[in-house]
Amino acid sequence: MAALIRCLSLKNIIPSCIKPKDSSSGPKIHATRQSPSQRLSLTDVSHSGTPLSLNDLSTSLISLHIFTLKELGVITHNFSKANFLGEGGFGPVYKGFIDDKFKPALKAQSVAVKVLDLDGTQGHREWLAEVIFLGQLKHPHLVNLIGYCYEEEHRLLVYEYMERGNLENQLFKRCGPPLPWLTRLKIALGTAKGLAFLHEEEKPVIYRDFKTSNILLDLAYNAKVSDFGLATDGPEGEKSHVTTAVMGTEGYAAPEYITTGHLTTMSDVFSFGVVLLELLTGRRSVDKSRPAREKNLVEWARPSLKDPYKLDAIMDPRLEGQYSTAGVKKVAALAYQCLSNHPKSRPTMSNVVKALEPLLDLTDIPTGPFVYIVPTNGNSEPIIQNIIHREEKQHDELRIEKNIDHKEEKKEKNRLPHRKARKHRPRVKPSRSRAVYSDTDLYKVLGSSLYTPKH
Repeated sequence: MAALIRCLSLKNIIPSCIKPKDSSSGPKIHATRQSPSQRLSLTDVSHSGTPLSLNDLSTSLISLHIFTLKELGVITHNFSKANFLGEGGFGPVYKGFIDDKFKPALKAQSVAVKVLDLDGTQGHREWLAEVIFLGQLKHPHLVNLIGYCYEEEHRLLVYEYMERGNLENQLFKRCGPPLPWLTRLKIALGTAKGLAFLHEEEKPVIYRDFKTSNILLDLAYNAKVSDFGLATDGPEGEKSHVTTAVMGTEGYAAPEYITTGHLTTMSDVFSFGVVLLELLTGRRSVDKSRPAREKNLVEWARPSLKDPYKLDAIMDPRLEGQYSTAGVKKVAALAYQCLSNHPKSRPTMSNVVKALEPLLDLTDIPTGPFVYIVPTNGNSEPIIQNIIHREEKQHDELRIEKNIDHKEEKKEKNRLPHRKARKHRPRVKPSRSRAVYSDTDLYKVLGSSLYTPKH
């Protein structure tokens, strides 16, 4: 069987989705992966040879639904502008909705449909990488690929819908409250677990393009690594690295990969260190609008990471000091290790996970003014409502107290002789805060369980 898999042709491994009249009866495989060594790798389909259809694979390596272009048009309202979510190197992304009658064995849910731009920077190889990797690798911190469409020149991918979009937009947004410290830690820990899972496969996977725009967030800010277009199989056996053309994003790529083309799992660790630095500083990896010495984030901030007395100077000012001092020091030290110029000096992603996990339990976070909402699952009443009720009770008590004082003051004024009224400028009544509360306030109510992922 292994010999046959290596002979798979690219033409036959992904069947066209236009031929079957009922796509649900087409060649759909359910995942019953027996062992990691049976995972189909990207290199397995890069060789031409004896044709072998997907239905012939008795070991069931890929668990995906096959969609037609017409079906995807229906769920996205013909890829309407109203459903447009954004666009990346792969192509435009649209929101869609699958109802419970759409396909058997496919639950009703919102989805994101990514369309390959034939004139874009990515192509069939990147589309195929998504299908091969995400069709087999399932983890709570990897985005779930539901299915695909391969119809003539059209290449589309259907993912679970992530309500809060990507980390880049959440972290660097100009309006609204900043991401609180504990939420940033939760995101870092989640993605670290995702990368550790990839690196520890029997056939290791090197993600190669780890960055804030490729980290998606759900309503509860659970982070999932997405966009596997540049992912590749890592070295196996006695090999120490794989050699590839240098690809990725400026500011995130490891220095040894840029200079030699040698790619290892430690290349991902370096990229993770850059994202950690962005979470600490609130700055982009490369910002050409800043002074010359501050344009490259790693070059500017890394020297300060090992000096606790310089950390406050590089921390995101929007946090207004609302973070754990002990936690920041540990994260800074971890980022410093990840950003080492020597790959062997960097920690493994498993060790990164071990270093980050206890930091969620640190409670030395001062109460601050900035605000934030965290949705919760499994509560009969959202926790935000509990806080609202508490705040409203305090507000009502204060109002009653003020009314009593006001009545007493009015009585006292009536006893005094009338004076000529003085003109006062009208007081501007401050608008009541929206149902949004500080990270620390939520932490006090829920404890670390709010931020500790279930997986």
